[in-house]
Amino acid sequence: MGVGTILAYSLLVLCIIGTILVILSDEDGDTGKRVAWIIVVVVLPVVGILCYIVFGLNPRFNSRYGEYSRRLYESFRELSDERAFRKLFGEANKTRIREGYRELSVLLSHSNGTTVTDNNTVEIITSGRRKFDALVQDLENARNHIHMEYFYFRKDDGSRRIREILMRKAREGVKVRFIHENIANIDISPRYYNEMKKAGVEVVKFTKPRINLLRFSATLNYRDHRKIVVIDGKIGYTGGMNIGDDYFVRWRDTHMRITGNAVYALQYSFLYSFLTSGGAAPQSFKELFPDTDSGQKRNELVQIVPDQPNDRWPVIQMGAVWTVQHSRKYVYIQTPYFVPPEPLLQALKSAALKGADVRIMIPRKTDHLYMDLANKAYYSGCLEAGVRIFEKKGSFIHSKTIVSDDYLSVIGSANMDYRSLSLNYEINAYIFNEATAVGNREIFIGDLAECDEITMDSWARRPWYLKLAQAVMRLFAPLL
Repeated sequence: MGVGTILAYSLLVLCIIGTILVILSDEDGDTGKRVAWIIVVVVLPVVGILCYIVFGLNPRFNSRYGEYSRRLYESFRELSDERAFRKLFGEANKTRIREGYRELSVLLSHSNGTTVTDNNTVEIITSGRRKFDALVQDLENARNHIHMEYFYFRKDDGSRRIREILMRKAREGVKVRFIHENIANIDISPRYYNEMKKAGVEVVKFTKPRINLLRFSATLNYRDHRKIVVIDGKIGYTGGMNIGDDYFVRWRDTHMRITGNAVYALQYSFLYSFLTSGGAAPQSFKELFPDTDSGQKRNELVQIVPDQPNDRWPVIQMGAVWTVQHSRKYVYIQTPYFVPPEPLLQALKSAALKGADVRIMIPRKTDHLYMDLANKAYYSGCLEAGVRIFEKKGSFIHSKTIVSDDYLSVIGSANMDYRSLSLNYEINAYIFNEATAVGNREIFIGDLAECDEITMDSWARRPWYLKLAQAVMRLFAPLL
């Protein structure tokens, strides 16, 4: 063995040791995730180290990312009025939340500082056709501005119809700002967006290449998984549905149409994404945050909670853990992908063991083959603890919802998996309202008619090769 070969091997060993030390130093990282990365780096050193640099670096310790949030806050404080600032950051509404849930609102405020809002009306939408029709009508009625941010914005029939409206409204003088996730829509030609730009739509990519290593990693790994529409600062949409015919026609999903002060929080989150993606800052915030109060007082208290990997705390994951842990009677969850981080997995088991009715609804088949194995890799421990698992037949269920104890509802973009709870830019709405929670519970129960329950006995009888495949998939689930 020559000197050059020895030096090469020595350098590789040092790189392996150095990468492992970096992985171990990530105090915020899930233990399972760290173990998975160490295995990959040791078994496939060169590929593993490169993959970790691209996909594994944790930006939550990087204070540079916090500058974007601080700049937006300072600009909003300066350019908006006191009324708008109070509605977004005031504390008065927290006292209206049921006492046992106030601490949850405080926890969730650690995302971008925004608080719970009052005077809201929320329409829960479970039909893709209803979302499409309502959105089209609201877009047609826009007079001042349209803001749109989506993970997927496809090129099929429904998507083209929405795109045509955006272009026409821009030509009519409505300010249209549009954010598209770059990597997720990489199969769409730039011409598709250039035509929108020519019509006057201000289009920005959410992720752009960076020279800085950490930012380059973020460009390739972190996805803008949010779904946000804000129309004239008065109407907002968010939830699980993207723009595409899968969501409008074929899949079962859950979305929301919101009017009231919660639209302010959707607007604020959109502006964060828009400005950090290179969009031009508005000269004034006042027209973007019009007075949303009406003569009719509405009951729903809503807290809009954005989460991004550059925040110090993974608040959506923490909020999910809190909700499950504090459920007394029941907690019902719908998610297309069930790959829970360890804290959430233990919370689910603990809730079931203490006697709460814990139910999880998952699609029988997902839109990705490997996720079928990953979803099922967590069944055994959950079933043993008393968690009830239901697989929905028929149309793929893409809903991301939680409802608990006839009071708290959570609807948004975040799946119950590592990517959504640690890596993606997500947004969830927490609704503190009895009637809304009862309605969401009834939606869940209605969906059970299309489900098969997985029992411990039937699950134990699955073929040995599936047991092996699921065990292997669970080992690498934190990297999915």
